[in-house]
Amino acid sequence: MSKAVRNKAVRKAVRAVRARMRALVARRDSGMVTSEYAMGIIAAVAFAVVLYKVVTSGQVSAELQAIVKRALDARM
Repeated sequence: MSKAVRNKAVRKAVRAVRARMRALVARRDSGMVTSEYAMGIIAAVAFAVVLYKVVTSGQVSAELQAIVKRALDARM
């Protein structure tokens, strides 16, 4: 392969890479992809489980019951 042909091929490849980079940069992020939705759902479920465990624990449950009892016994 001659030097001129190689240079032409390299320039063509560089132009293609630049065009692809411009296209990627110009593209707007339109939201989450499926894998991001899945990770978000897993994180939400994990948070819900931890929150449920905390709220149903003995000490927190007793405190919540005490708060409700005080609110119901309050004079108006």
